[in-house]
Amino acid sequence: MKRHPALLALSREHHGALSLSLAARRAIQAGPAEVRAVAGRALACYRDELRPHFAVEEDVLLPALVAAGGTGNAALVARTLDEHRQLHELAAALDGPSPDGEALRRFGELLGDHVRFEERELFEAAQACGVADALAAELDSGASRIARACRMA
Repeated sequence: MKRHPALLALSREHHGALSLSLAARRAIQAGPAEVRAVAGRALACYRDELRPHFAVEEDVLLPALVAAGGTGNAALVARTLDEHRQLHELAAALDGPSPDGEALRRFGELLGDHVRFEERELFEAAQACGVADALAAELDSGASRIARACRMA
């Protein structure tokens, strides 16, 4: 299914996340210096891109999916929130002078799986039940912090 215009900004951000996911999964094989470098990149991406991305989803997209009801939407929302929580925890485990290579690998693996889940299931469900239209209206209003964040992306 073609991506709804309201979801394009979120979808575009997934490309960078997939690149980071691959680097994180490979870093452990390259040694401690690469783990430190990629962990630093992961933390910067988490702070500057992933957290704002999660906020848009959690503040607008997921509540709209819950309000829309429908078969499976509650499970999609629960999975999204759980994976966001896990990514928050893994990012916190990377913050320090000697980041854990295994935590970085798990972060990369979960991030890649999460992006694919959002693209293949969450965004498809949002489009199918008209939630993407509600997101477009929220972004068009320009009044919310979320709208400003998306326009900056």
